[in-house]
Amino acid sequence: MSATIVLLLAVFGASCVEAVEALTIVLASGTTRGWRSAMEGTAAALLLLAVLVGGVGVPLVHYVPIDTLRVVVGALLLVLGLSWLRKAILRASGHKAKHDEDAIYQQTTASLRSGGTADGRRDGVGFAVAFKGVFLEGMEVVLIVISLGASQHKLGDAALAAAAAVVVVTAAGLLVARQLSGVPENTIKTVVGIMLTSFGLFWMGEGAGVRWPGSDLAIPVLIGIFAVVTAAGVALLRTQAGTPVAAPAGAPAANEGAAS
Repeated sequence: MSATIVLLLAVFGASCVEAVEALTIVLASGTTRGWRSAMEGTAAALLLLAVLVGGVGVPLVHYVPIDTLRVVVGALLLVLGLSWLRKAILRASGHKAKHDEDAIYQQTTASLRSGGTADGRRDGVGFAVAFKGVFLEGMEVVLIVISLGASQHKLGDAALAAAAAVVVVTAAGLLVARQLSGVPENTIKTVVGIMLTSFGLFWMGEGAGVRWPGSDLAIPVLIGIFAVVTAAGVALLRTQAGTPVAAPAGAPAANEGAAS
């Protein structure tokens, strides 16, 4: 039960982060190029992502041996989680600019306006920007949903957690109308990075035959260990010489969200 709860929280948190970044791009596309094209691009991307979850995740659950699956998925989650943690530590210590959704929104709208005026009710540029933004951000969610869901044979639960995150973020986006800068994205990334790293190490060990003390209860212990290591890394970097980055030097490109 504890493993399932942590799994759902990890999927929900990671999906919230990616949904915030995707929604920022969709809102920018809708306000500058037209909502019909932005919504159509979003719907097309979500449909393709759902097909990927069903087409890849279901065969993994039914046909790949569980130990092999856990080793491969564990390694994948470990790499992904450590990547998120590295960036979170750099941002928290001031050595990397924090992700700024306001800046992304402003740059995206400026870029879309420079592309000319939307032609009629349908606009190819608006469709393409919304589709690309949702698909690129969604691919990381798909990876996490398939990895976590398949490893525990809870693909349906993981997919529902991701869908719930999309609904919550979309509702928040409608309330704030444009930007989502109030969402503590960098904090969420830190927490989710710790969870993904912990799950990755746990499942790699299980797949390789390691018998963790307390079985699933080892997961909260691993989370606590990585949380301490993360806090220590932030404290250490803050004491190092150098000029920290206090604010974004420039907004990232509209399609950079998946790699940030």
